[in-house]
Amino acid sequence: MPCTPHGMGIFSWIVLGLIAGSLAKFVMPGKDPGGIFTTILIGIAGGIVGGYLGTFAGFGKLESFDLWGIIVATIGSILLLIIYRFASKGKK
Repeated sequence: MPCTPHGMGIFSWIVLGLIAGSLAKFVMPGKDPGGIFTTILIGIAGGIVGGYLGTFAGFGKLESFDLWGIIVATIGSILLLIIYRFASKGKK
């Protein structure tokens, strides 16, 4: 399954999500609702989205906790953060 790579357990996904979400917030600072929990969830989802997009684009699979995995997860997190900001703007 692409969502649960062989070398990574749920704890690794949470840590990777925390790192990716934090890097995405660093790249795109601003006030977002939800706090750290939302940042972690966006990071985890960003890792999954980034993994799928990277695999689809032919860059390889997100299968390990390494620099490439962090970069791919961060790119996915930035994309999701952009979408999240547009979606939450309409609710104000």
